[in-house]
Amino acid sequence: MNVEAITRGEVEELMFLEAELLDEWRLKEWLNLFTADGSYFIPATDIPPNASPDTSLFYVADDRFRMEQRVERLLKRTAHAEFPRSKTRHLVSNVRIRARTADELEVGAAVLTFRTKMGLTETYIGSYRYRIVVTADGLRIREKRCILDMDGLRPNGRISIIL
Repeated sequence: MNVEAITRGEVEELMFLEAELLDEWRLKEWLNLFTADGSYFIPATDIPPNASPDTSLFYVADDRFRMEQRVERLLKRTAHAEFPRSKTRHLVSNVRIRARTADELEVGAAVLTFRTKMGLTETYIGSYRYRIVVTADGLRIREKRCILDMDGLRPNGRISIIL
């Protein structure tokens, strides 16, 4: 399988699987969707979406090691923000392959995430920007960037789930 042969449907399957794993709190399986050099970013709402975490404030700027640490922490009972865990529903739409290079796809999608906990439902709206590669195991995420289309995190307050 090469990058040129990948269809939007195949990319959508990866993104829908990711949403399902997050909603079912199968976080270790979610990690397996990423490459060994994978990263997960959520830029602050007041900076350009393509900003670098080296020079700008990000809500989340995780390399693979930090992603693993985040998952381990969220799965523990001592993760007070997520014990008991939130119920979430990730809705992904408008998936587009934006560009292809020799070894990866740049993919964009609209996203709506609902989070319910302790009688309160929060809504996160935005878009995803992925860099996806083809591996021997199929499609894998090299980078996921969640761009929030919100003025700030309030009234949500914080991000204790994986968007």
